[in-house]
Amino acid sequence: MANITYKQVNDYMIPNLTLPPEETSIRLSKWGMMYKDYLQKHNPVLFATLLTQGKLYQQCAEIDTQAHQMFTTLVEQMIKSENITEQLKEQNQLEWVQRMNGIQERANEIICKELIYA
Repeated sequence: MANITYKQVNDYMIPNLTLPPEETSIRLSKWGMMYKDYLQKHNPVLFATLLTQGKLYQQCAEIDTQAHQMFTTLVEQMIKSENITEQLKEQNQLEWVQRMNGIQERANEIICKELIYA
């Protein structure tokens, strides 16, 4: 049984609640921050549960890592399937940049749909 302490505020006894310590050295990039923001706005129950268990940033970091790996894999696959080469980059830099930007945008959309907003 937990030992709960209370403090008195006017006529009320309020429990002294503290959150468990959470890993503070975790650095989230774009994907982890997007996932955290999505949970906070669209799934507040899961957000609060993870926060009170001290697992929010760990979960966001896992999604962040998965998203980075998925992004790299998707971009590499799309580059191969669309035959975007270094030769194209040398011959027509503007077209190469446009095609690469298109690939990155499609990869971003897939990651958002399958990992971040799932």
